Amino acid sequence: MADQRKLVGGHPVIGIRPVIDGRKGPLDVRGALEEQTMSMAKRAKKLFEDKLFYADGSKVKVVISDCTIGRVRESALCAEQFKREGVDITLTVTPCWCYGSETMDMDPNTIKGVWGLNATERPGAVYLASVLATHAQKGLPAFGIYGRDVQDADDENIPADVEEMLLRFGRASIAAASLRGLSYLQIGSVTMGIGGSIMDQDFLESYLGMRVESVDEVEVLRRMDEGIYDHEEFERALAWTKANCKKGFDKNPDWIQKDRKTKDEQWEFTVKMYLIIKDLMRGNEKLADKFPEEALGHNAICGGFQGQRQWTDHWPNCDYPEAFLSTSFDYDGKREPYILATENDILNGLCMLFEKQLTGRSAMFSDVRTYWSGDSVKRVTGYEIEGHAREADGFLHLINSGASALDFSGVCTGADGKPEIKKWWEITEEDQKKILEATTWNPADNGYFRGGGYSSRFLTATEMPVTMLRLNLVKGLGPFLQIAEGWTVALPDQVNEILWKRTDYTWPCTWFAPRVDHVPGSAFCTAYDVMKNWGANHGSTVYGHVGADLITMASILRIPVAMHNIPSEKIYRPAVWNAFGTEDKEGADFRACNAFGPLYKKYR
Repeated sequence: MADQRKLVGGHPVIGIRPVIDGRKGPLDVRGALEEQTMSMAKRAKKLFEDKLFYADGSKVKVVISDCTIGRVRESALCAEQFKREGVDITLTVTPCWCYGSETMDMDPNTIKGVWGLNATERPGAVYLASVLATHAQKGLPAFGIYGRDVQDADDENIPADVEEMLLRFGRASIAAASLRGLSYLQIGSVTMGIGGSIMDQDFLESYLGMRVESVDEVEVLRRMDEGIYDHEEFERALAWTKANCKKGFDKNPDWIQKDRKTKDEQWEFTVKMYLIIKDLMRGNEKLADKFPEEALGHNAICGGFQGQRQWTDHWPNCDYPEAFLSTSFDYDGKREPYILATENDILNGLCMLFEKQLTGRSAMFSDVRTYWSGDSVKRVTGYEIEGHAREADGFLHLINSGASALDFSGVCTGADGKPEIKKWWEITEEDQKKILEATTWNPADNGYFRGGGYSSRFLTATEMPVTMLRLNLVKGLGPFLQIAEGWTVALPDQVNEILWKRTDYTWPCTWFAPRVDHVPGSAFCTAYDVMKNWGANHGSTVYGHVGADLITMASILRIPVAMHNIPSEKIYRPAVWNAFGTEDKEGADFRACNAFGPLYKKYR
């Protein structure tokens, strides 16, 4: 049975603007270019439709202007058409010279790219340079797309470097635009004084165009007490949970363990929590007859649950809802991850959201808990680290209180047979069985969680490429991102056991080795330097090396990146960023983001 809880709000649409030399005259310059110009638009449309998708798995919607655009009246006609079509992202394409200020996209609310053909027959490159300068002059940043190699005018191929830029622009723009108008739902408030869970509503509204919704945790209890949930769904979910969620060992001393009856009741409690939080986020039409107000939900694309300590000192913890809401499936089969941040760390929840919107994959919430050097591992275990861990002189321990997406057990494989965290719509029933088999549900540590509950427990026992992300807020500076590409690390079983037991042995465990540069003073000299320079106690991790896409997305949202290990040739930002300095790319990013300000209103 498919999940029926849907968000209200359309997908962002890409609009292709074929611009053309407006001159007619006796030689009909424009007429000679109509077919070639429209062909560029059609090729871009096909590329986007073939390669891009929304986070719900559906193909991206792309429209082309009904006419080529040679003069300002046609720009206005295109703008009217795109308004009707719901276009949020525009790509202007041309093989020739055009009248820049007349043909450019002047809508301040669209995300803009311009592809100028690199061919010698007509000056498409001249138009590209001219119109990008005009965009900059008018304060409308646009991405420039221009191939390295000259093409023949009749070449119908899109060169590999142009395709890479088009797709990076498309992916990042869709992800950025898809947040607008949707909600972050915080259930509760600040957890144990963690800065990341201090809600900054102005940031979400100004930079992301999102709403902020807040409910007290007591609302979950009210809905339980008054039976405000789908009772048929609860019975189905509970039966599935009992049949598929493996029970793990209880680490608590005998005298403080919950009895069997209490443990069974806590399973029922946490499953109800899961259903109710889903209803709070997305609504539930099945409640409409008896509870029409509660059926509406908060239209939340992501959220967070405070938990500690006011909740967890008395009630079962939220690990089951947090883990499964961030996973690619539940008792109804595969479905798009909801994303629920542990400890209501809004900033980490947003990182999970960015990663999911870009990739269609689950993102993992973790503490960035410990740096293990090669010497420390050898001293404690006798093991000499290898591979990426050796290259980085160690690794980081990513672990949290049982609330990480179960996909990160790492037991699924892609078409090439290698371990992979799959896009959620590619998850098979066999994959789901493997993930459930690799995960146990252990009674919670009753020292941390006096109210009990369960923690998911798995080990990421395979090597996979991953990207870790963190969003930070600094007073007087504003927001910034940190990005670390690297790999999960597979250790021998005995080494896993020794190191894992140094912290909580009932929590999900992932070892992470970042890609390093060995440059003294660099934030990526070694894994230790990454740990030392990381901006907070949490991080969000997603499958694949997607740091370049995240940098592009961040520039669209006007969020600078303060620390990353992405190769310089992969960094792609609006063309006007070069005006803020070409030697110090990181500093230029901060200056540009500050100059243009957030998309939706000025933050400061």
